[in-house]
Amino acid sequence: MFVLVEMVDTVRIPPWQFERKLNDSIAEELNKKLANKVVYNVGLCICLFDITKLEDAYVFPGDGASHTKVHFRYVVFHPFLDEILIGKIKGCSPEGVHVSLGFFDDILIPPESLQQPAKFDEAEQVWVWEYETEEGAHDLYMDTGEEIRFRVVDESFVDTSPTGPSSAEATSSSEELPKKEAPYTLVGSISEPGLGLLSWWTS
Repeated sequence: MFVLVEMVDTVRIPPWQFERKLNDSIAEELNKKLANKVVYNVGLCICLFDITKLEDAYVFPGDGASHTKVHFRYVVFHPFLDEILIGKIKGCSPEGVHVSLGFFDDILIPPESLQQPAKFDEAEQVWVWEYETEEGAHDLYMDTGEEIRFRVVDESFVDTSPTGPSSAEATSSSEELPKKEAPYTLVGSISEPGLGLLSWWTS
């Protein structure tokens, strides 16, 4: 679920921080810049693990700050495909079951990846697994807040860095706000024995 990623960045330290230890200042600046941010094709950055190398620091004309090229390792949330995770149901919609890990919310289990047969209850706004037994079908509801075990089957990165207007048409239709896309999303599946709500398999 968590991996160590080697990164390189140039860190700017303002003059009023020169009295502090360089490593402390650099660690603070790196965490300010990266913590809780998604790096494209890398994952969700959590916190600095360690600094492996500091190159020479430079002060440029007109800027009293020091600029240091830093090699470091960062803890990143990036589960591998087929990894099994446990989260909580954040809500349900016709698109599927939305799951949260507490610190990461952009997880969707689409309808085709649920235990089958499944149906969406419009009145309750929940997905229901119609569990077949010898006595007939039992409706097992996927309620908000329930713990759920799922398998990661896909991931998607979207470059959300700002871009300028591409054409005159883009400026004329500026009243329509573009749909905000999540920079990093996971797709899960519970369509196999042992996956799904934890309460299904413990009772």
